[in-house]
Amino acid sequence: MDYVGFDGEQFRNFRDVQDDRPLHMLNLVKFHETVTYPDGTVMSGRDAYRNYGRESAPIFAALGGRIVWRGEHLAMLIGPSDEQWDLCFIAEYPNLDAFVSMIKNSDYRKAMEHRQIAVKTSRLIRTGPLELGANFAD
Repeated sequence: MDYVGFDGEQFRNFRDVQDDRPLHMLNLVKFHETVTYPDGTVMSGRDAYRNYGRESAPIFAALGGRIVWRGEHLAMLIGPSDEQWDLCFIAEYPNLDAFVSMIKNSDYRKAMEHRQIAVKTSRLIRTGPLELGANFAD
């Protein structure tokens, strides 16, 4: 099953999480190899996602968002071997309200058209940052 968006129930559950920490969104993204826009423009899914990034960046930054980690998927050690991600990153928002403001912004919604075209499947996982510890569990 491919995942490129969320439904109303998922969004309500997401919003119902009571947490005052900055919101960290773990993004795992797999692109379509080639995409065709409604106007006939053809490009790679990665390039379409770059369009999304360029158009959404000013909105994301104005709300206090920033990318706190970005990585390249090299190999699956534990997990489904057929899950390969083209892009992995953590986006930080100051709080839930900043994230909600972003997705309600009309310019952001326009930029999202690029994301919807570009992405074959994805995972967005809401996390809350913890203090660093001396080991994996603390």
